Amino acid sequence: MHAQTTQTGSQSISHPIQIRGLNKSFSGQSVLKELDWHIEPGSIVGLLGRNGAGKSTLIECLLGLRDADGGSSLLFGDNTRQLSQATRARIGYVPQRSDLFEWLNARQMLDYFRQLYPHWNEDKVNSLMRTWELPFDKVINKLSVGQKQRLSIIRALAHEPELLILDEPVSSLDPAGRRDFLRELIDSVIEKQTTIVFSTHILSDLERVAMNVAFLNHGRIVHQQALDDMMDSTVRVTGKTQVLAQLTPKRTLSACRNTGTQGEDSVLAQFEPQQLELLQSRQDMRLEKLGLEDLFIEMTR
Repeated sequence: MHAQTTQTGSQSISHPIQIRGLNKSFSGQSVLKELDWHIEPGSIVGLLGRNGAGKSTLIECLLGLRDADGGSSLLFGDNTRQLSQATRARIGYVPQRSDLFEWLNARQMLDYFRQLYPHWNEDKVNSLMRTWELPFDKVINKLSVGQKQRLSIIRALAHEPELLILDEPVSSLDPAGRRDFLRELIDSVIEKQTTIVFSTHILSDLERVAMNVAFLNHGRIVHQQALDDMMDSTVRVTGKTQVLAQLTPKRTLSACRNTGTQGEDSVLAQFEPQQLELLQSRQDMRLEKLGLEDLFIEMTR
């Protein structure tokens, strides 16, 4: 399969992530089902799904850390099962659980990884180690869970990757640590047009950094959209069946029949601003704006 590309002047840039028909099952239970997904260069995508939806499995298959049962996935045009060393050097990854060399101290571990990457920012490493008050000479398995997660983040950022994949990167950090990490992400990564995939269950953190959200449900990416556009244009409309049948939304996200005690139906849909104005003036239906948490629940039923 040929990598899809984006034309920029005379240059042709492969999509950082391109997935087609990805399948993965465990003990006969399908987790990923004919999953298609691609991400544009410079995107910051929040990957959302309920616990057990397959977010970590998707990320591991994408990185070649777990074999898929079918389909294909490409990173910068390279098949993820046979990534070149040059492509690996363009990728940073923070796993949900620490995969550090815990018998080494932080200095030894960072020195090891520095040899693997042609672009290693030692000033960034030293600055973050000081800011987050991490000891260079303490054996890693003696660090707290939060300190290990910070060290994983430093390792992932040190070589200034073009694609950064974060699987619940701040789940073990306290609120101050999460704030510091997000500030670092915004200050030193986003301004470099790094492509970021950010899986998290902390929706308030996601809202601070994500440009786009992608919902993983029933083994597929069921919806992906710019976060601001989704929040502005999406409403739940409730009313009689025949009234809702007259609606002409630009996109219907989900529908629910016989809600409440009045035999009404509801639909989660997106409308143009002019349509929303007209709908708000009608007496035969009710409109409700939803926050990201409510949208998450609706999109992952």
